[in-house]
Amino acid sequence: MRFVLFILIATLTAPLGAMDFSVLEKLPIQEGGRKKPFLVFAEESTLGLSGKTFVTIDGQKRQALDFVTGLWLAPQGHQKLPVILVNNRLLKEACGMDLDRKHFSYEELVANTSLRSKLTEAAMLRARPGNNRLTGLPKAAADVGMRLAQIEALAGGEAFRVVPNPTLAEGPWSVLPENSLSPLRAAFLKNDQKSFDEAASKVIQSLASQQPAFQPPSWKIELEALYQKSHPIRWAWILYLAAGLVLMTAGKTRAGYAAGWVLAGAGFLMQVGGFMARVIIAGRPPVTNMYESVIWVAFGTVLFALVFEAIHRSRVFLLAAVPVAVISLILADTQPMAISRSITPLVPVLRDNFWLTTHVLTITLSYGAFALALGIGHIALGTVIKGGKPTPALYNYLYRVLQVGVLLLAVGTILGGVWANYSWGRFWDWDPKEVWALITLLTYLFVLHGRIAGKWGGFGMAVGAILCFQSVIMAWYGVNFVLGVGLHSYGFGSGGFGYAIIFVLAELAFVAAAVIRRPRAGNPQSPTKTGVPSLTRS
Repeated sequence: MRFVLFILIATLTAPLGAMDFSVLEKLPIQEGGRKKPFLVFAEESTLGLSGKTFVTIDGQKRQALDFVTGLWLAPQGHQKLPVILVNNRLLKEACGMDLDRKHFSYEELVANTSLRSKLTEAAMLRARPGNNRLTGLPKAAADVGMRLAQIEALAGGEAFRVVPNPTLAEGPWSVLPENSLSPLRAAFLKNDQKSFDEAASKVIQSLASQQPAFQPPSWKIELEALYQKSHPIRWAWILYLAAGLVLMTAGKTRAGYAAGWVLAGAGFLMQVGGFMARVIIAGRPPVTNMYESVIWVAFGTVLFALVFEAIHRSRVFLLAAVPVAVISLILADTQPMAISRSITPLVPVLRDNFWLTTHVLTITLSYGAFALALGIGHIALGTVIKGGKPTPALYNYLYRVLQVGVLLLAVGTILGGVWANYSWGRFWDWDPKEVWALITLLTYLFVLHGRIAGKWGGFGMAVGAILCFQSVIMAWYGVNFVLGVGLHSYGFGSGGFGYAIIFVLAELAFVAAAVIRRPRAGNPQSPTKTGVPSLTRS
């Protein structure tokens, strides 16, 4: 049996290591309601199937373009390839799978009777009226079922819709006829690079001449292929990280401060370039998924930091913004299963809606300001924990950033009501997203009001900046990824709950450490009416 498996794997993969399939990278293909380069299709398909943009077969790593092209042209033996991701431990236990493995073959999974039972259960739950969002084992089983269907579509050829619709601009495309596909397959099986390139070029030219008005512009396909290969968001966080290291080690010198500025500015330009490319490719603002909101929040954090830094020249703003931006962009860049970076079409309620666009971008931009305030709050409380006393200027910086965030959140919430009335005929409906947006606004208003009323000073405001950001986490992540109910279903997702809990607990512990250390931080307090030193004024 092992010998047969080895022969099947070798037959499918041997040409892949020797041949170059880059000629197919910019071939337009229709998938998921969108027309995209073949390279993007291959990487997204492999990611959805295996959890990564490559697969490991018989100890050899195969990139997405190689693997998917191989499935298209020589699908024999695909049932035995261990490339399907099953990463839910509870599901593997329930189905009697090897707990140490993450990838299984189609043949293994289809033969598993317990998994088939779980798939039937998930289908029945999804067919229920009302809220049919799956969680737990049914959700994990449904995810595996989708991967099984995906590899069936890839190996069967029906996923490769490269022939434009002859009559409708937005109509479904079709697969390549066998007489056009056979020269490609023959060259592939012979491992003949020259013949493959010639056959592929002929196919591409022939397809480009069919209903060119119904196909995406060549410049857009080239732009998306470049965007996919260049990874601008990755370069942005690398540059931000370098800026942070320079500022921490040499930021007090003129040369170090200037170098930090240059690196942060370069990272910002890289992020803006990548963001604009994505907007041009999608043909819409970034309002659809968590990936786009994460990189937009990181953009807002660095934008506000650069503006305030240009005014005050304090080093504080960049030091506060860099960790937030780096962590956000690393999550977006390295967690594609939880934060999908796929460009998807807008759902009908989001299309051609000026109020929605301004509402979402304003709300998430306020999150960027609050994230910057979070960073400044950490600097302030970190100084207290180390036994020092933050300067009044530092607390003033925090106050100004919080003001910007509250203004943007208030405007964004009002714009959300306008959009809700435009889309659903009412301004407010106590939807979970609406409720948590209001809670977030009220918590930050509470902090600012207490400062204005003299109930607490800079220390209390720094504590509030960190604690209030937990309501941002709930409004931004918790409603969509944990609650998963309400009218904002287009933003729902799953994953990352454990990391979110760890973050919240770590923040609470950090604040507690600052409160405990503060009486010993060389910052005497005026006694209250009860004679107990106040921990709120500074």
